[in-house]
Amino acid sequence: MKKNLLKTMSLAAVATLALASCNQSNPQADAQAEAKQTAPTELKIAYVEVDSIMTQYKFCKDYSLILQKKGQNIQNTLAAKQQQLQAAAANFQQKVQQNAYTREQAEGIQAGLQKQSNDLQALDQRLSNEFQVETAKYNNALRDSIQHFLAAYNKDKKYSLILSKAGDNLLYADKAYDITNEVIAGLNKAYKPTAATKKETETEKK
Repeated sequence: MKKNLLKTMSLAAVATLALASCNQSNPQADAQAEAKQTAPTELKIAYVEVDSIMTQYKFCKDYSLILQKKGQNIQNTLAAKQQQLQAAAANFQQKVQQNAYTREQAEGIQAGLQKQSNDLQALDQRLSNEFQVETAKYNNALRDSIQHFLAAYNKDKKYSLILSKAGDNLLYADKAYDITNEVIAGLNKAYKPTAATKKETETEKK
């Protein structure tokens, strides 16, 4: 629960190149023409620092808070139920040592405690699955928002490739090709949090 899955997000986008209409009567000529059109005379490359997006993009910051809150609530719920079960088990053990139960009563209580333990494990699994689904949803929304922005951004910039730089995945990258600040500024300008998102993040920040 403590892993911030949003940290594992990566960014990659490839610019779309226009293709001319094909001449059906001459397949060989068509192939040659297509090859000429799809091979740019000059390769324009840029890159974006993923870590900077994670820390500066408002979408990431908002949903990092939301997911942190949800994860903490799950941990608190499970911890409270675990403490209750441990207390009941300790009380049962004490009563057994004091011969406070008949054999039938002890077996019934023990079966009840085992059921509570099984139920707790099932709850843990269910909440964990729900949290994973929730984080996957936010990760997909993050990816979609970045790809949508870059598609519009690149209509004017005309980059052939926009790469993601996370840690040392690029052995060398000239800062002249770094468009991170432009992308973050554009993403934040386009980001419009929902009323529910605003409410959750404001509550978490207090």
